Amino acid sequence: MNAQPDNIDNNDRGSDRDMRGSSALIVRQTGPGQSLAEKVTRAFYMLTWRTPLHNMRLTGKLPLRLLAVPSDPLPPHLPRGQAVRMGKFRFHGLEQSIADIAYDKLPLPPAMTDYIHRFDWLRDLAAATNRADGAPIAAAITESWIAGNSKKVRPPAWRVDNSAWRLLNMAAWAPLILSSSDPVYRSSVLNHIARNARHLDRSAPRGENRYARLTGWAGVVAASLLLPEGKARRVVGEAGLSDAIDQCVFDDGGVVSRSPLQLMELIGLLSLLRQCYLACNENIPDFLSAALGRSVPALLGLTHADGGLGAWQGSAQIDAEEIQALVEASAVRARPQRQALDWGYQRISAGNAVLLLDAGPPPLAKQSAAGCASTLAFELSHGAHRIIVNCGGSALVGAAIPAALARGLRTTAAHSTLCIDDSNSTAILAGGQLGRGVTEVGLDRRDIDKATRIEASHDGYARAYGFTHSRTLILRSDGLELRGEDTLLPHGRYKAKDSIPVHVRFHLGSGIELAQGGNKQAITLRLPDGTSWLFVAGTGALEIDESIWVDGNGRPHPTQQLVIANNVGKGGTSIGWQFKFLG
Repeated sequence: MNAQPDNIDNNDRGSDRDMRGSSALIVRQTGPGQSLAEKVTRAFYMLTWRTPLHNMRLTGKLPLRLLAVPSDPLPPHLPRGQAVRMGKFRFHGLEQSIADIAYDKLPLPPAMTDYIHRFDWLRDLAAATNRADGAPIAAAITESWIAGNSKKVRPPAWRVDNSAWRLLNMAAWAPLILSSSDPVYRSSVLNHIARNARHLDRSAPRGENRYARLTGWAGVVAASLLLPEGKARRVVGEAGLSDAIDQCVFDDGGVVSRSPLQLMELIGLLSLLRQCYLACNENIPDFLSAALGRSVPALLGLTHADGGLGAWQGSAQIDAEEIQALVEASAVRARPQRQALDWGYQRISAGNAVLLLDAGPPPLAKQSAAGCASTLAFELSHGAHRIIVNCGGSALVGAAIPAALARGLRTTAAHSTLCIDDSNSTAILAGGQLGRGVTEVGLDRRDIDKATRIEASHDGYARAYGFTHSRTLILRSDGLELRGEDTLLPHGRYKAKDSIPVHVRFHLGSGIELAQGGNKQAITLRLPDGTSWLFVAGTGALEIDESIWVDGNGRPHPTQQLVIANNVGKGGTSIGWQFKFLG
């Protein structure tokens, strides 16, 4: 069943009440991985990068200039640009002196390494200074990078996705890196762009995963538009890109990794490629416009009432301004999706409240490096404030989030859902991959009297503990009351264990103060705007514990969590709870 775009504004009261009931069983993908022959072929091809033969394949006619310079519509990161202007690369709290860099090594975290190799810093530098002051800085970095990497083709500098982004960024900011009057330097830059394009011609079909191949084909298409004699390259590139989009992007607009960060990158990639067509006065292919038209509503479906992004599958709480700037760059006008069965997320907008639910199995290991065991976790916001969140940020490894913490942020306990025996609903293996766990998610969404009701279930704890977890959420149409119930039922196929500890966790948003009165089953939440909500737990012991949430710059912030602790016997258990607005 394909998801439909949300045609009602977030702030409309009772905006989801007109939606018809729907139900589905969502099964975790089991598509074939790379065969042994494919792995061997790719490994052998990677080895050829080191040979003179591959370098010979990258030689060819030197372009005298680019045929066009696309405008870069993507939002810059101003603090990073200011750091480059001051002689440092800064990324997720880490700093590296530019003067001390050996570009052929870069012993830095992968995300920061990619930031440098992709030349994303050009966009940030341009936002932090004028062309006259920024051009010498950009030229010096570019010259040093080419000296360290242009002749030796090796990862990660020449990895398919990094190569494609570098080609696009160098083309978009050609006026910045080609302002030098030195003909030798200018020729080296244009020669690298041409070599990069020839490398992508051969490497795009051999990317390490679906998304890398999609990115590589986008680079091929960009090269066909911006470099001479690109007619044949364009035919092949557009065919490859169209096929890669079909494999990587669901019909409802989400990506197979289920990562909002990757979806944001995809929207940025296709938006910049779109500008290449416009710069050359060429018609934008229908498949490219359609992909953007599907992806933007899917991303907006994970935004809260304040317009910012929720924390799902490694992403963090990203500000509304960044999301809005990306949407403007795409030139797509759309409203948030209500539900996306393939993408795996549900959204209810009611009054000033927004509820988001992870209602899909986790991604396969080959599709996501930072996938989370977050099935049936939810987030809740009201107006400008997040009430219930997930910790988030496992994909933002940096100075403040070391690898060990990132692993913890992927666990079920780092999300607002039920956790049995402090274990994960989907295993996180020693190597970081997601293992066994959730294979099926049942979903039923209905409009009932003055409310929207979602009932979802998963089998992640069936094999290890013999239980199915079912979660029911009922959000009143005015957005002022959320009732929930978490139920564990014997699975039937597996033997249920007895007297197992269970915790239902509710990670709280920033700045919420808690007050517990004489009723130990109730806690009052006071939000930063002075309004209050009452949380009531049915059964079990209600506790307050420490927690964190991660912002979009990869910085963790201390907060608290509400925890309902209980035990489950062989017959199962049911834990009810409620959030109610007090005023």
